[in-house]
Parts: sequence; structure tokens; C-alpha cells
Amino acid sequence: MTPGPPSRSGGNRPPDLFDVAAEEELMTRAPLAARMRPKSLDEVVGQRHLLAPGAPLRALVEDDRLSSAVFFGPPGTGKTTVARLLAEHTARRFRALSAVEAGVKDVRNELDEARRALGAERRGTILFLDEVHRFNKAQQDALLHGVEEGLVVLVGATTENPFFALNAPLLSRSTLWRFQALSPDELRELAERALVVEGFGADEEAISRLVDLAEGDARAVLTTLEVAMALARGRARSAKAGTGPSGGAVTISIDDIEGARETRAFRHGREEHYDLISALIKSVRGSDPDAGLYWMGRLIEGGEDPRYVARRLVILASEDVGMADPYALAIATAAAQAVEFVGLPEAGLNLAQAVVHLALAPKSNRVALAWWAAQGDVRDRPLGAVPAQLRDSHYRGAGELGHGVGYEYPHDDPRGFVEAVYLPETLAGRRYYEPSEHGAEKELAEGLRARRGETGPREQAALQPKAEREKRGEK
Repeated sequence: MTPGPPSRSGGNRPPDLFDVAAEEELMTRAPLAARMRPKSLDEVVGQRHLLAPGAPLRALVEDDRLSSAVFFGPPGTGKTTVARLLAEHTARRFRALSAVEAGVKDVRNELDEARRALGAERRGTILFLDEVHRFNKAQQDALLHGVEEGLVVLVGATTENPFFALNAPLLSRSTLWRFQALSPDELRELAERALVVEGFGADEEAISRLVDLAEGDARAVLTTLEVAMALARGRARSAKAGTGPSGGAVTISIDDIEGARETRAFRHGREEHYDLISALIKSVRGSDPDAGLYWMGRLIEGGEDPRYVARRLVILASEDVGMADPYALAIATAAAQAVEFVGLPEAGLNLAQAVVHLALAPKSNRVALAWWAAQGDVRDRPLGAVPAQLRDSHYRGAGELGHGVGYEYPHDDPRGFVEAVYLPETLAGRRYYEPSEHGAEKELAEGLRARRGETGPREQAALQPKAEREKRGEK
């Protein structure tokens, strides 16, 4: 049995003459992206790792053996197109819902219809959910029962990372197929196809600019190209009415492409949110102020809450700079306060200053390592008693209990410190903070080693025999 094309409601009933006429009229009015939509798997541009002859997804689709699946990838990579091509290769009912518009009631109605079709017609159902990440937990739970029972084969399309967007039970019952951004060559192929179909020419420079602006998004190529065609057509009409050249195919210029893409959408999804903040942190940690500023720009221009960026910088100031630059935390905290006080866009300057300062600061993670080690001991080791001399002695009877007895006040010592046991007895001698030799921490390290009665690099060099130092050319 060969199913007819899906109806507007998502079924497979045979089309009548009115359907055909309506579809033909819609195609003349539809956007270029809709008119260029592939009619077979062979016409799909990109995703060859999934759709080339013999590739896994294509084999399952052509054998009509696709199980519940999630198509995951950036916008304009063909997820919805491939899902709708399933209708041409399945003997099952093909139903389509938009997660933006559908509610729990719609999901339950589809499951009821799927049960009826299975019993009355012995036909299974493929349920396609576009933008499935927009389904909330209740909607996903309503769908889960039908997927578990086998009433429907779910095919969901999403631009979000499914591990963030979908419930674990639903995800565990689905195969994840990752769609990749189209390569420049694939975008060029798509643009050239559209130019042929529409009867336009284009400068090489214009096509290159179009491909650069699209950033792997096939829909962006076609949408931009359609506007550029309108601009080029208007320019040609003006030239024909005036004294300019006329006749021949209309050629799209780079100015038409630039005019069609006056603005760019910087918004990013949940997964890219984490990727961008990771890139910012790692760039600053790696002491690259230019990369840090770029990734911060991507976050801010993408609509990220500047307070979130500020919080991450405050964390980084202690985790990755620490005592190598004791002022780093103050700079980052001041930037965070400026965000609250000033707000965007001016607060971008304050955040930029913090990024540059933190990137150029000497780096040390010794504070972070010390804190994590101390936390680990608190969580994993027996909790030792507070030494008697450290206990509170400011209440009546404390002395009788021995609290505070033997405590020496460091300010009474001319050195400003007193050798004593400050850790519980079970942890005596335990070391958490070991300073690095970077920035201001190097000087702090020497003081700490002196208080501990240890020798550092300078002291060790001074203790070496004079002959050995002279052999190395040292004084």
C-alpha cells in the first residue's frame, strides 16, 4: 500500500481535486523555502551521514522500520523536512502536531485515534511533533504511555539538546539522530539550485557573502535569497525605466544580500548557552582577553542575563585566579554590582573590564583545590572535636570545662602568629592550601613556608653548597 500525501491534519487520506488545486495555489504563494522543500530523500541537501544511500537513518526510513526518534540539531538543517518525507515511505498513519500549539488534550486525542486505527485498520501511527522541546513535563508524560505501549512511533524535532529538554523516560525510549549544520559547499549548492528555479543570476561575491551569513542554516539561505531577489528585481525595474541597462537575467549583487540581511538573530538555545559560557570561562582561564571579550559579546548580544555572566566571573576570580591576584575578586564583584547599578548597555563596559583584568591576571587554582579538599574531609572523614584551646571561653563556667585554656593570642607575639594546633586532632598536620609560584601568591607562599618551618625554592637554593651553585653559573 502506498500512502497518499499527508493532509493538512496530518493523515494519509487520498487527495481530491480541491486538495490538489489548493496545494498548487499555495505553492505559487508559498515562501521560497517552502517551494524548495525536497520531495525525496535524494533531494535533501546535507546530512549525508544520515541520508546517503546505505546510511542508517535512510535505511530505516526506506524499510519503514523507524522506531521512536528525536531529530536534534541547529535550525535549518532539515529535521522537519526529513520527518515529513517519512509520510512518503510509510504504510503507517502519519500524524503531525506542533508542540507550540498542541496541549495534553490534543496528545490524548491522537493516542485514542491511534488505538482505534490499530484495532480497526491494523495500521500503526507515526506521530511527528515539531519543536518537541516546548512540551512541558505533563505533556511529555501524557505521550509516554502511548510510546511505551507501541500505540505510536514518536518522531520529535528539536533545536535544543534533548538531554536538557526531554524527560529521561521518553528519551530512553527514543533513538537520537543528530543533524549537523550545513557546510559552505552544501549551502552554495542549495543557493544555486534556488537561483536556477527562480531564473536569477548572482555574483560570486554575493553567493559567498550569502553562505557566510547563513552560518549553516539552509532556511536562512533561502529566506535571505528570496528578499535579495525582490531587491534585485526592483533595482532592475528602476534601471529599465531610467537610462541604465535592461534585458537579460536579473543578477543578485552583494548589496542585495547585505540589504536582505540587515539584522542577524543572535539568540541562542539552552545547549549553546552552556557552550558559550564554557568558552568564556576557558578563554579567560587561558589568559586570552580577546577571546574572552568575543564570547562575552556573544552571550550579551544573544540576550543572556548580564547578571549570570557577572556571577560566573565572580566565581572564576576565586577559582582560577585566587591569591595570585588578590584584587581579582574585588574587580569581578565590582563589575557585578555595576550591572545592578548601571544596567545594559553601559554595564557591558564594566563586564569587559572584569574580563580583561581576569584574563591578564596571573592564574592559580590553589584556593579552589584547598576548599575542595577541606570540603572532602568534612564530608568523608570523621568529624573531629574542636581543640579545647579553640573553644569559646566567653561564658561563665567555660574555664572550668577547660575551654580556651592554653590559647595564645597571636597579636601578643612580635611575629604576629603563634605555632599551635588549630585542626582537630584527627587531622593534625593536614594541608589544604599549597600556594603556587604565580603572581602575588609567590610572596605569600614564602611567608607561609616560613611559618610552617619549611623551605621553598629560594631557601633550598641558599642551602645548596656554594660550589654547586657556581657550577650552574649562579652567585
